[in-house]
Amino acid sequence: MMQAARYALVAYVRNPVGEFVENLRRQLHPELPHLAAHVTILPPRPLQASEFSALETLEDICGQASPFEIVLSGVETFVPVTPTVFIRVEHAAYRMRELHDKLNTAALANVEEWPYMPHLTIVKMSTEAQAEEAFVVARDLWARYQGSRRIEVKELTFVREEEPNRWKDLAGVTLGRSLVSPHDR
Repeated sequence: MMQAARYALVAYVRNPVGEFVENLRRQLHPELPHLAAHVTILPPRPLQASEFSALETLEDICGQASPFEIVLSGVETFVPVTPTVFIRVEHAAYRMRELHDKLNTAALANVEEWPYMPHLTIVKMSTEAQAEEAFVVARDLWARYQGSRRIEVKELTFVREEEPNRWKDLAGVTLGRSLVSPHDR
């Protein structure tokens, strides 16, 4: 029996932090397919209606949400729940939670497998032991990272899983509908 396609909503991290995480991921787990650095707003889920309905929901809700900035803190792991190493969102995590909660409705509604926690995934390993080793390396390298730990969240990307660990971008969704840039006011 064919499993229903899974969809997610992410904000790509296209700045030096994103480059750092992508390079670190390649170092820690080189055999994984390359995934662009991102923070997840809606974790993977099946849709409750069509892609078109999901896009309408995204456009409506995201159009009313203002862009915001998050700040990353330390490296952590989800072990023993899952062998994942990540960087926690420290500042404005509540904005990500609010947006998640508003978007978890209609075609995008889903009962989450785990409580939603804003973070930037570094790598998901195969075993707890590998995750613990990756955690130590990631923690030490992140502690030496000298760049900004700020990420501007202003455009989200609706994605569909084509096969395990391979996602296709379906649509970009801009936060806010202001025709005047906030810098022009």
